[in-house]
Amino acid sequence: PTPAKVSLTALLVILSTAAAFAGGEEDDAAKVPLAVTRATSEIRIDGVLDEPAWENALKLEISLEISPGDNLPAQVKTECFIAYDDVNFYFGFKAYEDDIDAIRAFLSDHDEIGTHDFAGVEIDTFNDDRRAYIFFVKPLGVQYDGTRDDLGEGEDSSWDGIWNSAGRITDYGYAVEAAIPFNQIRFQRADGPQIWGITGVRVHPRDRRRILFSQRYDRNKSGWVRQFTKIEGFEGVSPGRNVVIAPTVTAVRTDARSELPDGDFEELNSEAEVGLTASYGITSNLMFNATVNPDFSQVEADSLQLDINEPFALYYEEKRPFFTEGQDIFKTSIDAVYTRTLRDPIWGLKLAGKEGSNTIGAYVVQDDLTNLIFPGLNRSSATSLAMESTATVLRYRRDIGGRHTLGTLLTDREGDDYHNRLVGVDGNFRFTDKDTLSMQAIGSYTDYPDAVAAEFGQPLDEFSDLSWEIDYTHETRNYYFYFENRARGTDFRADLGYEPQVDYDRYEIGGGYTWIGDNDDWYSNIQARANWDKTLRKNGDFFEEEWEAQASISSAMQSYLQLGLGTRKRAYNGVEFDQDFYAAYFEIKPTGNLYTFFFLAYDDAIDYSHTRAGKRWSAEPFVRFNISRNLYLRLDHVMERLSVEGGRLYLANASDLIVRYQFNLRTFVRAIIQFSDIRRDTGLYAFEVEPVSRDHFTQFLFAFKINPQTVL
Repeated sequence: PTPAKVSLTALLVILSTAAAFAGGEEDDAAKVPLAVTRATSEIRIDGVLDEPAWENALKLEISLEISPGDNLPAQVKTECFIAYDDVNFYFGFKAYEDDIDAIRAFLSDHDEIGTHDFAGVEIDTFNDDRRAYIFFVKPLGVQYDGTRDDLGEGEDSSWDGIWNSAGRITDYGYAVEAAIPFNQIRFQRADGPQIWGITGVRVHPRDRRRILFSQRYDRNKSGWVRQFTKIEGFEGVSPGRNVVIAPTVTAVRTDARSELPDGDFEELNSEAEVGLTASYGITSNLMFNATVNPDFSQVEADSLQLDINEPFALYYEEKRPFFTEGQDIFKTSIDAVYTRTLRDPIWGLKLAGKEGSNTIGAYVVQDDLTNLIFPGLNRSSATSLAMESTATVLRYRRDIGGRHTLGTLLTDREGDDYHNRLVGVDGNFRFTDKDTLSMQAIGSYTDYPDAVAAEFGQPLDEFSDLSWEIDYTHETRNYYFYFENRARGTDFRADLGYEPQVDYDRYEIGGGYTWIGDNDDWYSNIQARANWDKTLRKNGDFFEEEWEAQASISSAMQSYLQLGLGTRKRAYNGVEFDQDFYAAYFEIKPTGNLYTFFFLAYDDAIDYSHTRAGKRWSAEPFVRFNISRNLYLRLDHVMERLSVEGGRLYLANASDLIVRYQFNLRTFVRAIIQFSDIRRDTGLYAFEVEPVSRDHFTQFLFAFKINPQTVL
């Protein structure tokens, strides 16, 4: 490493150490906990709330509207009840409503909130004011669960627990009940009573989407979880050592025509595989997972994306359960862990959990294929090698006091004549209620096989480099401003992550102001924001400078309008381009069963294949319509047109249609139709291209879910 890199690393360590011991404004540590007691009778989860136990349960009033209003009195009455026994944590809600027909209640798949009514709780089981479990239930019993991380990752629905819920429409509104087994969640170990953080939540979507809380939410304090109400109880309960055994059976057969277009179909191959995944609680808070020959195929089709004139590799969401479990532990500001790079695992081991102030995560996966992304300043390239490789990821994070965290991340990928290793440190420091500093620095060490290095222009011997991010934010009720510096070394490689662009040093500063409306105002809120950024290559050459401004309004019928514009100077392949760009976005939810948005953009673009200026129009209309409580339709269309001197270079269209019928909470059928059409003017290309490219994909899926982790 160069002296500059060594100096930067030393600076990060010094700042991290100083911040860890820095003082700040006092948290609300003096909150008096509310007592939650054991259930006095058996509770049946049927959505009725008629058991005696609810009469003696802790009662929370969901009395404040925290969005769009700022801690205004709630316009509807909601009661939340909390109880527990040796096995379960219980919550129940009575959600009162003047107009029963206005309740937005539909059957859907697990974790689909949409534009519907729902109620539930968020619980900070470690009382560390940082992270929480989320449990919401819709009026017909549909579940949503996930985690919240106040350290920058926000809400994440990838975690799925196995718990019981029910909901029903009543003569006063609707009611929901839930029982969450203690073996599904992690929490502190204590001989006596425990203190947890909790907030009761109701979302009431009508003309405005109103979010109601059981306590105040102070916008002048950064962080959501640390403002939760404190409850005390749960004496003698234990998470237990949860054991899960999940066998998988998959079969596939492929036929192809012997001759085109009318030959008979002949079998090309058929195979069946059996796999096994298991998990075991080593301690009450540390889970060990193992899998052999798992079904890691993508059962659900990815959302359709246009990749024409796109210089960098596309990003796709992870959906495979082995990787989504505990996914938030491995997330950092630099995308050093992107599990979709692991294509066809043979086996895997994983350990994740929290003990006291320490959060740890680790996994080892043997992959039958090795996917590689070769990043660059202007574009990335990719390949897939028929080579086994072993991926190892280690993550450790420690809470320091009530405000700060320090962490480290190590990744390693090994194959024949190949390795990529990363080691880094990171921290998140909340100096005051309004001021947060986060930072991360990672060094990489890489050696590719000689043939791969030669083909893709990579160094022939081992090479290394450094990347970092520093972000400072000051945020209050009405305004915020921030500064950030992102840098990626020219030879930085994160082969287990998603970092398709390197060789830059980027500085950005920005801020915004929000006007919050009252109940009698025509708007919910109005926002104005602007930012400036400048990017240089690591050798000091100019790459990009940009000014950008946006304004947005939220108003009636849950409508939202955003307008943006900006100007930039951009260098590409040694040529500088002056560019202006404009964008408009509008969405509206006029009824409970209809949601639609439209995005339109016009900008001075670059034809990356020929390094020349162009004019680009792009549009995306979207509609989601619940035809009935059981039947759902979603249509998403993307259009893009790029014109250069001489005419239209291409016109691209892509459509994604989903139709689903939900029989009940566990069973649905779904059809997906995806279609893309790209038309090119071959006379405007310097190389041979197809004048018309069309692709179409269909999928019909039947699913029966015994629980969120067991499905046919």
